[in-house]
Amino acid sequence: MTNPFYKSKRWKRKRAAILRRDKYMCQESKRFGKSESAVTVHHIYPLEHYPELALKDWNLVSLSDKQHNAMHDRQSHELTELGKAWQARVREHFEREQGNSFSLSGLSK
Repeated sequence: MTNPFYKSKRWKRKRAAILRRDKYMCQESKRFGKSESAVTVHHIYPLEHYPELALKDWNLVSLSDKQHNAMHDRQSHELTELGKAWQARVREHFEREQGNSFSLSGLSK
């Protein structure tokens, strides 16, 4: 079952912007000097677990279908080692985001 978020105008606009940002090239393949077209925008920190990060540029990366399938198990949605490695690359952004959320929630009490 597909998350309705993926049909939203906000997601479609953001997806197009990320593909343009990455010049429609798979960023995982690019790391190894390969030129492969990107057709998917992947949530590094998964939408199902981190909906608040759904539209954050730093949490989105353009990938080919092959590389996207290598990021997580398509049945269980568990991240693979490759998916976890991408999380490690953006961990600084994630921690800053989580710190901001914590600080803001602390102010509202």
